[in-house]
Amino acid sequence: MKTNIFPIKLLFVFVLTLSFTACNDYLDILPKGERIPTTLSDFEALLRDEYGTHRLDASNAINLLNDRYQTIANLNYYPLTKANYMWDENANRIELNNSDETMYYANYASISTCNLIIEHAPTATESTDAERNEVIAYAKVLRAINYFYLVNFYAETYQENNAATKNAVPLITNANIGASYQQLTVKGIYDFILNDMQEALPFLKSESPTPLHPNLGTAYAFYARVYLQMSNYTKALEYANLALAENGQLYDWTTYYSENKTQIETPDSYTTTASPTGHYYIENYYFRHGASSYSSTENPISVERKAKFEDGDARAAARWKVRTVGTETYCVSTTRGFFNAGGITTTEVYLIKAECLARSGKYSEAMNELNKVREKRILSEKYVPLTASTEEKAIEYIRRTKDNELILTIIPFADARRYNTETKYARTLSKVVDGQTISLSPASHMWTMPFPMGAIKNPGNGTIIQNVSK
Repeated sequence: MKTNIFPIKLLFVFVLTLSFTACNDYLDILPKGERIPTTLSDFEALLRDEYGTHRLDASNAINLLNDRYQTIANLNYYPLTKANYMWDENANRIELNNSDETMYYANYASISTCNLIIEHAPTATESTDAERNEVIAYAKVLRAINYFYLVNFYAETYQENNAATKNAVPLITNANIGASYQQLTVKGIYDFILNDMQEALPFLKSESPTPLHPNLGTAYAFYARVYLQMSNYTKALEYANLALAENGQLYDWTTYYSENKTQIETPDSYTTTASPTGHYYIENYYFRHGASSYSSTENPISVERKAKFEDGDARAAARWKVRTVGTETYCVSTTRGFFNAGGITTTEVYLIKAECLARSGKYSEAMNELNKVREKRILSEKYVPLTASTEEKAIEYIRRTKDNELILTIIPFADARRYNTETKYARTLSKVVDGQTISLSPASHMWTMPFPMGAIKNPGNGTIIQNVSK
């Protein structure tokens, strides 16, 4: 059955107002209008707003990793982008982040929509209890996902020994304008995320109306992601297995390469091919846009970054091609369509499972899970199954594949922060710029992003404390 998953114009007069620089209160992003929705279908329609509810702009995290190539023009025009991309530890990113950062406002706008549904859908008309509970469950999962992104961007990464003492992000659960809120600790936000998931889980089904509506597989996959970030490998493995039982499909990129071989292998041909990674990509548990919500090409990557992909990686070869533009040479996108840059896929869950198995000493089983993914990515003439006899080697292989598979998403950034807390896995990033080697330490303050100035200056009915010095 074909489902319309694009934004719907409600038949009643209802305006979602997102207040950005002009707002006197950052909480003004909450949905407001001449009339609150009344029927359950009114509320459910809000979940189909792709631009307002399903968008994640993690640009600064991607810039810090250097996963996206930034042109000289961009670096000269955007000082915050330059500070992160060039690892300028002397830059005052708090002052540079003086515009309304989409990462912050888009996630809180989505939270606002979720809060509205959670508050008012229990009394929605033209529906049964079961139907109302299902829509509320969708909203709780989405709210939890939003808070996961916010806490892993603006606060220090979760560590059991200090999570209860580290400031995190504002927690708002009320849809009223001017509602009071608290800036919880990292542990407080994670506890809230897990509670939302626990309350939602009994009302989710294996199938949902659209890829924007989280189903049972989405919930299990997200649980696995959360527990991995908490370094709870036993629980992460448990939920990874549950998620893969719901959907364990992997897309065969070697077949895609074969079907588009002429275009991919012609060096100077930059005509784009259709990407299979849209809303109904077979690997999707839940689809969420990145910075944009329209059909486009992907961001460019540097020649050095592309070299970090495995030899024979069909997916990488299909996605980017080296091109010189003026005085700059980098890899431009050669696929066009929609990209699940903010959602959850089976590939991520296979790699979560692989890491959890490696952490428990089951290296052969871990490599089996990793190789399931690699078999669908590495061209047959280049493919060799990977083996590992130590945790360190297994993690090295798993992390390489995961960083490459989830490039241009927030997950490699979240993973790097998590690994940076372990001496044996912490990495110092380095690169050569104008003949000089620059680096980023795993202990650098730059791994935590500053709240935008608009939120600090207009905190609403509460107080927001920066979690980073600059």
